[in-house]
Amino acid sequence: MAAKVPFVTTEQMIEVDRAMIEDYHINLVQMMENAGRNLAHLARQQFLDGSPENKTIIVLAGSGGNGGGALVCARRLHNWGASVHVSLAKPRESYTGVPAHQLGILDQMNISVTFGKIPSKMKKIHLIIDGLIGYSLSGAPRGLTAKLIDWANTQSTPVLALDVPSGIDATKGIALRPCIVADATLTLALPKTGFKSPSIRKNIGELFLADISVPPELFIKTGITEQIQHVFTQEEIVRVEV
Repeated sequence: MAAKVPFVTTEQMIEVDRAMIEDYHINLVQMMENAGRNLAHLARQQFLDGSPENKTIIVLAGSGGNGGGALVCARRLHNWGASVHVSLAKPRESYTGVPAHQLGILDQMNISVTFGKIPSKMKKIHLIIDGLIGYSLSGAPRGLTAKLIDWANTQSTPVLALDVPSGIDATKGIALRPCIVADATLTLALPKTGFKSPSIRKNIGELFLADISVPPELFIKTGITEQIQHVFTQEEIVRVEV
């Protein structure tokens, strides 16, 4: 059964993120870990038949918070036995703060991380994780990011997007070019208003919502007054009715 929850604008999500860190002292490392862990769980459940062991997964990671969450997911799936290959959308020096911290962990684990090229042909890819661009999209994807999106869309492999399929304007509900066409999207905190647009339904695929530990009181303080308590009483990931 799908959950009924409020949809929020980009501006509201920016305020939620600010309040989480500055007012509640729930730091970015915690939020990123929650996002990546839930993404790995959904990948295992929805696309990997309950077990990532011996399955090949490509993780596309940008340099922002969305990419950082994807890197956490890469670590988790590696720990569960998957063959994980990370393709960075930006040079390594562009990864700073928490995303750089997550990248450093992958380096210590000897997980395959490359920059500057499209993933090479593999015998079989079981899943592509899209962590290129989040809700803070500014203009159409370009450069290597655009090439990685185009590559993902030409594969027969399922695509799981984190928070927002890369290339979607999450407030206006429009797909810029290029734009990921996802089989499923795991959005964070609350779904974005643009997801209600019929024109991007094919880009989002099946919509899920992950608990990243936002206190319900915070939502109320930021003007989101609909009842959202107890959404995650039984599960940390719920399917969302659009």
